[in-house]
Amino acid sequence: MATTCTVLTGAVRAVKLLKVDSFRLAYKTMREGEFLRTSWNVDGHDVEIRWYPGTAMAPVELVFLTKTASTCNVRASFGCLLVHPRLPQPHIGNEEKTVWHVFKHPKDCSLRVSLVDRPVLLDQTSRQGDYLTVQCTVTILKELAYTTTTVPAPASNMHQHFRELLRNGTGADVTFLVSGKAFAAHKLVLAARSPVFMAEFFGDMKEKSSRRVEIKDMEATVFGALLEFIYTDNVPELDRELEAVATMAQHLLAAADRYGIDRLKIMCEGKLIGGITVDTAATTLALAEQHNCPHLKEKCVEFIISTPAILDAVVATEGSKHLEASCPSALTSIVLSTRGRRN
Repeated sequence: MATTCTVLTGAVRAVKLLKVDSFRLAYKTMREGEFLRTSWNVDGHDVEIRWYPGTAMAPVELVFLTKTASTCNVRASFGCLLVHPRLPQPHIGNEEKTVWHVFKHPKDCSLRVSLVDRPVLLDQTSRQGDYLTVQCTVTILKELAYTTTTVPAPASNMHQHFRELLRNGTGADVTFLVSGKAFAAHKLVLAARSPVFMAEFFGDMKEKSSRRVEIKDMEATVFGALLEFIYTDNVPELDRELEAVATMAQHLLAAADRYGIDRLKIMCEGKLIGGITVDTAATTLALAEQHNCPHLKEKCVEFIISTPAILDAVVATEGSKHLEASCPSALTSIVLSTRGRRN
């Protein structure tokens, strides 16, 4: 029976030699608690090694310096081996001594590693050279992150499939007649995207059982763009410069409002706001008033009354006459805004 082994932890080990020249001078002049220090970076953790030559057994300790979150526990061992001077056998000072510690915050210290009694060190350094060398080993435990093999998923192409469904007409169960052009579509898709189509095809309206529906007061290109959005949530016609699609944006806004497709309505509104001019301001304001687009209406009024010259120019357009005839309330908004600005 085959067995498997999952490695849960790893370890980073670093070794450093510390040398103290003129050990006799340090021994004689450093008091209890005074230490020599050196900094070190082990696997991204800043640590400090402190050696106390004036303290009994000349101990060495490891100090954790890295600033971490209070919940971060760094598990480490600290070992020290006296390399020079070599002590006569069978002295225990010739063996590496190790302590273990979980560092939880900056300036956290390990237990001290005792080397050997100071008089012995003094005697041996006098015989073998007036210096001391200690090999320090720091080992840090690392928990290996659990990883899974993932296969990157391709970008969604649902809209492409629905576009093909619309263009091929496979399974279509309703045909729209718009300005002499026929459009095959699917009642379920239309109903899922439009509350108006839902009421027509699955409510009590006469279109419920009809397989042919005539759409009046709408151009074929506009209805085609509406279907494109219903099936793909995108309208390529709106991606061009506003000057080239202003009329389409106006008609699509009206169609979106007619069929309760709010996202398309907002997209058209945003497109029109970005291109209000003297020639389009009045007709766009009328559109905003008729189809309940308060933000678009506000921007049109702001543009129209921005200067007396622009106001006069807009009033002189054909669109202004249409605005006066179809939406007199919009003219009231202009008058009130103009008075407010003057005051």
